[in-house]
Amino acid sequence: ARALLASCDRRRAIGRRDYALLVTMLRLGLRRGEVARLRLEDLDWHSGELLVHGKGARLDRLPLPGEVGEAIAAYLKRGRPRSERREVFLCARAPYGPIASGTVASSVRRACRRAGIDEVGSHRLRHTLACEMVKAQVPLPEIARVLRHQSLQSTALYARVDLHTLRELAAPWPGGER
Repeated sequence: ARALLASCDRRRAIGRRDYALLVTMLRLGLRRGEVARLRLEDLDWHSGELLVHGKGARLDRLPLPGEVGEAIAAYLKRGRPRSERREVFLCARAPYGPIASGTVASSVRRACRRAGIDEVGSHRLRHTLACEMVKAQVPLPEIARVLRHQSLQSTALYARVDLHTLRELAAPWPGGER
């Protein structure tokens, strides 16, 4: 996650855009379509909340972490092309329409290449958030709430534990091997 964020050249407009959408996905667990559908009126700066247009026409209010708000604000001030469009994230080249969910996915892949890491799909960033929350000992129901899952089983798939690391940390079984 750090390498992806560091790969964005925030001196350039597209770098500020990509940084903002990456940090939004990594900190809030948004799906690529949710990022693409994010509108200016969905950002409530005063209450520090974000309205997410999710799957199945579901609307969810999430807290707007400072890091996410700062990244989006930097893009809006010094990266977003002038436009009457209400979507937050716009194409980097004219005509400056809203980005598609495929553009979000390709931005993630480009960041992977710039960072020198294996390419991952944008959905992997939801898994990354879930795994970071597991490491921070956040309870599974709370992870489900952040990811906006209806089922704890879905969340458990996202928050799967790194078994290799667990084997290294596990104490040897008495009379047996690790």
